[in-house]
Amino acid sequence: MKKLIYLFILFFSLVTNNIFAQNNLMILKLTYGDVEIELYPEKAPNHVKRFKELADSGKYDGVVFHRVIQGFMAQTGDVKFGNSNNPDFNLSLAGTGGSDLPNLKAEFTDIAHNRGVLSAARSSDPDSANSQFFICFEAAPHLDRQYSAFGKVIKGMEFVDMIKKGEPGSGSVSDPDKIISIRSK
Repeated sequence: MKKLIYLFILFFSLVTNNIFAQNNLMILKLTYGDVEIELYPEKAPNHVKRFKELADSGKYDGVVFHRVIQGFMAQTGDVKFGNSNNPDFNLSLAGTGGSDLPNLKAEFTDIAHNRGVLSAARSSDPDSANSQFFICFEAAPHLDRQYSAFGKVIKGMEFVDMIKKGEPGSGSVSDPDKIISIRSK
């Protein structure tokens, strides 16, 4: 009887862990291919919740990668001025807007800003993250515990590498790539 109970608990744990893991996988569709992202709600629960809310409601669809710096990161997520599908789209203002939701308090974690890590973009105020995020092309240890990392690309980083790069220094992109969609897997 004890073996049966043990097996049931083991089976239940495996099934629920798999369901939980599936709920934290996202598919980012780019022109170049699909990117699979794993989110870390145990590390940055509020940032993950916001990202999933905006993604699953279609707010990121059509949003441009307005700042892309070779060897550093690709920034996107300005759902106000950076969404090429909206009447408020203004490439010169992309990167200055956010969503209608309140800003998020920082959730600094032990997640290192390595290649493929997703992190919340913000102003100089650590508690100003809203909808914008970036994906690291390379390790950026100077960002560790300064920005709220909340996920990582686990498949398709080669497609992220193909995103059009911006001007040296500023990273401004004159003819930017855009997110086709991001949804929970």
